[in-house]
Amino acid sequence: MAGDRLVGVIGGMGPEATVDFMSRVIAGTPAEGDQEHIRMLVEHNPRIPSRQDAMRHEGEDPGTVLAATATRLQTGGADFVVMPCNLAHAWAKDIESAISIPFVSIVDVTVSRALHHDSGGAIGLLTTPGCFAAGLYQDALASHELVLQSKDELAKTMTFVRMIKAGDKSDPVVQGLRSLAEALLARGATTLIAACTEFPLVLEPSMFTAPFVSSTDVLAEKTIELALSDAPLPST
Repeated sequence: MAGDRLVGVIGGMGPEATVDFMSRVIAGTPAEGDQEHIRMLVEHNPRIPSRQDAMRHEGEDPGTVLAATATRLQTGGADFVVMPCNLAHAWAKDIESAISIPFVSIVDVTVSRALHHDSGGAIGLLTTPGCFAAGLYQDALASHELVLQSKDELAKTMTFVRMIKAGDKSDPVVQGLRSLAEALLARGATTLIAACTEFPLVLEPSMFTAPFVSSTDVLAEKTIELALSDAPLPST
C-alpha cells in the first residue's frame, strides 16, 4: 500500500452522521480486500455537550471534551484527526491546542471544494442556527458572494435536523429540507454547501440542478487521500 495512516475520528455528533461518514470512507476507498481499507480509530461519543446549546450560551461548553477526545486519539496512535460535525469546528482551537498531529477542518475542505465548483456565482449556505451563528463558513467565504438563510429558514432547518437525529427520514422531512435548499437557488445561488452532516442522510446531489457540496462527502474524500498518501501531512 502507498500509505497506511491511522485516522482519528471525533464522532458521535450525531451518531448516525458519524457512521455515515465512515461508510463513505469505506465506499470511496479503492480496496479489493479487508487489508486494503483505511484504519480508523473512532471515539463515538454522543455525550459530547450540545453544540447548538453552547452557541446560545446554554449548557456545557464542549471544547474541553473535544480537546480530551483528540488527545486520546493521538495517544492511541492517530496520525491525523477529523471530525464529521460542522458546528463543532467552532471549538477547533481547543482541539488544535491539545494535539501535535494535524486536525483536518471540514470547513476548509468544503469551502475549497465549493470554490472549485463555483464559476463566479453566489454560494448558498444550507446550515443550522448554531453553525450560522458561529460564522464558520461566512468567515471562510468573506470575499465571496453568499446566499444565506433567513432566521425563519434556519429554525425550520433545525426542526428537520432534530427529526433526522430522531430517526425520521420520511418524505416530508426530505422534501422539507430540499425545499429550503431550493429556496437558496431561487434567490441566486449557483452552488450549494450542505454544512451539516445530517443533511446527506436524506439529501443527494442528484436532487439539485446546481452543485450540492456535501461536507460529509468532501471530508471523507480528503480523509481517504491523506490516509493513503505518503506525502507530508498538512500542518495545523
